[in-house]
Amino acid sequence: QVKLVESGGGSVQAGGTLKVSCVLSGYHSGNICMGWFRQHPGKEREGVAVIATKDGRIVYGDSVQGRFTLSLEQPDYTLNLQMTSLKPEDTAMYYCAADRQWTDCDSLPSSYNFWGQGTQVTVSS
Repeated sequence: QVKLVESGGGSVQAGGTLKVSCVLSGYHSGNICMGWFRQHPGKEREGVAVIATKDGRIVYGDSVQGRFTLSLEQPDYTLNLQMTSLKPEDTAMYYCAADRQWTDCDSLPSSYNFWGQGTQVTVSS
């Protein structure tokens, strides 16, 4: 059974730093796309950063480029998102996701079938 378990998150003031982590288990089918997504209240889920486990290629969303850092620890598939210079607009529910890599990993939520339960990140001004 595929399972994604998230940890971390919480509350911080603007300009601060937080880290969220996710562990993938039960999925051993070759190359995998893994990533972090977020959802603001009343809005659609959006991609934050994704990585291809095959070659380590990472794609960041425009709004987090230069502030967030994605890293993957193998072989246990722990996906870390280090968030720095946080802004109030980064406040959202953050979700970890994974799926088999068929072509290039993308940031479309519809490309991922396996999701974690989500962890809240709140940035106050």
